Amino acid sequence: MPDAQHLVVTTTTDSADHARHLATTAIARRLAACAQIDGPVTSVYRWRGQVETATEWRVLYKTTAARYPQLEAHLRAEHGYDTPEIIATPVTAGSAEYLRWLTEETGA
Repeated sequence: MPDAQHLVVTTTTDSADHARHLATTAIARRLAACAQIDGPVTSVYRWRGQVETATEWRVLYKTTAARYPQLEAHLRAEHGYDTPEIIATPVTAGSAEYLRWLTEETGA
């Protein structure tokens, strides 16, 4: 992973309730400063040799690189999928005030 200090981490799940659970528990544990839920979205993907289509909800987390390992472990432990989507994208620029707040809220 690049030397980014801040990340946007994405996951998807199969219900709005589970998306809220994943978001709320991560924020409560200060693994991210913010989690945004959007959906439903339609996902089309290949799984075990078959093309599948599913309705999902996407959760975007704003966190720090220092908190990423704990956030990933949390998602793996709390997620219902065998192979959950967990993708971290580096934040290459942002307002200083927002990034400072993000860092403070994660305790990083």
